[in-house]
Amino acid sequence: MPVLVEGSAIQIHPLVCFAFNADFDGDQMAVHVPLSRAAQDEARRMMLSTANLLSPSDGAPVVAPTQDMILGCYYLTLEREDLAIDKPVQTFSDEREALLAYDIGLIDTRPGVDSLPNHRVSKLELHSPIELVTRTWDAASEAMVDETVRTTVGRVIFNQILPDRLRFLNRTMNRAALRELVSDCYRVLGSDETAHLVDGIKTVGFHYATRGGVTIAVDDITVPPQKRQLLADADGLVEKIDGQFQRGLITEDERYERVVQIWKDTTQQVSDRMMEGLDKYGAVNLMTNSGARGNKGNIGQLGGMRGLMADPTGRIIDVPVRSNFREGMTVLEYFISTHGARKGLADTALRTADSGYLTRRLVDVAQDVITRDDDCGTEEGTWITRAETEEFAGTEPEAFRRRLVGRFAAGPVAAPGAKKKDAPIVERNVEIDEALALAIDDAGAAEVLVRSPLTCQSRYGVCRSCYGRNLATGHLIGIGEAVGIIAAQSIGEPGTQLTM
Repeated sequence: MPVLVEGSAIQIHPLVCFAFNADFDGDQMAVHVPLSRAAQDEARRMMLSTANLLSPSDGAPVVAPTQDMILGCYYLTLEREDLAIDKPVQTFSDEREALLAYDIGLIDTRPGVDSLPNHRVSKLELHSPIELVTRTWDAASEAMVDETVRTTVGRVIFNQILPDRLRFLNRTMNRAALRELVSDCYRVLGSDETAHLVDGIKTVGFHYATRGGVTIAVDDITVPPQKRQLLADADGLVEKIDGQFQRGLITEDERYERVVQIWKDTTQQVSDRMMEGLDKYGAVNLMTNSGARGNKGNIGQLGGMRGLMADPTGRIIDVPVRSNFREGMTVLEYFISTHGARKGLADTALRTADSGYLTRRLVDVAQDVITRDDDCGTEEGTWITRAETEEFAGTEPEAFRRRLVGRFAAGPVAAPGAKKKDAPIVERNVEIDEALALAIDDAGAAEVLVRSPLTCQSRYGVCRSCYGRNLATGHLIGIGEAVGIIAAQSIGEPGTQLTM
């Protein structure tokens, strides 16, 4: 619930910044005051952030930990194998004993040795591998059971904030893992528990981001020693191609394409060598691997080479920027790189207007599409194929499942090679939930026929069976929902981030 605060600045919860795309560099927001009792009731029931945890466009959590919170959780749940090389893995009877040992800081690394002179005492690290007996949720018996796990003190601390149904989570929590955790919590336990969970993630994340003191300096970025040789090799290849062009063996277009490809490959190689030289558990790697901030391309420009730039028309200039930000650029290199900066600012200003206009036109054509019937009775549908999914999403294992979840099967889905008398995995007109999607994927089905709004036979709008799940709630869509406007806004909303 909103609260009154001192001062003239609006204060917002860190977790809703992702949904509002808000940062604290001068952003402005409107404050709406619902006056009537009905308006206040509607605001409480439908407009609070806790009632809007999932995005209507793809069902992903929209209240999500970002930046410091991700970094803190990643740092906390990291397991450092290098800390266990010369020590035996310590064993504890339960979580409390492990946390007590960590809090005290001193613990015997050789259990069972009684004589005091033989005791070697060392500090228990947050990331050291340990073994302990913990309480884990067993889905079969739907109860908590004891289980021995190899984990770290950090992961034990992280699991303290999880509800019983989601324990014991024994993995390094990066951006994707945290989003998956929030999605699972919403699906299994509902919005109230999810709100408590994300609040706990926020508190733990901020605390351990502070405790970890993860920060970078100029000296953390190292220029790879192989860079000079890689550039010399590329120069040799470019010289050879220029020679072929001078002798008339290749056209200007062929020369340009080949030179650009050589410099793209060289930039990638220099960047790869640079990433290999970074400390595996250093701050730069922690920030990029956790998904908190930055990617390999950004880091490559810091210590590798900046590579090729585009001119104002968008054509790639075939003279690369060889320097990086660590070494500093020459005047010519700096000038070449300003093209990109200027184009970025101009695009941002123009794109915002284009995106708004696109959304408006999409809403205009789709606003009459609402859910009117329960089932139109059509036999038709759309094929969702594994090959097509891989073409768009790469080899990401969950992409095929994600496309199936929430759709109704337009025909029985059988496992490949199944006999006619065998029961299908999914019957016709049954909603494919997460468990069924996993079963279809595990069976190796290459294609699934699903109900689709595009083949719906309803006279007006679409029917609930052809539409399927409302991704914002995780339940079947209701009658009278404005699904056309949801679709239009879902396409228009990311428009400002995309190049038109």
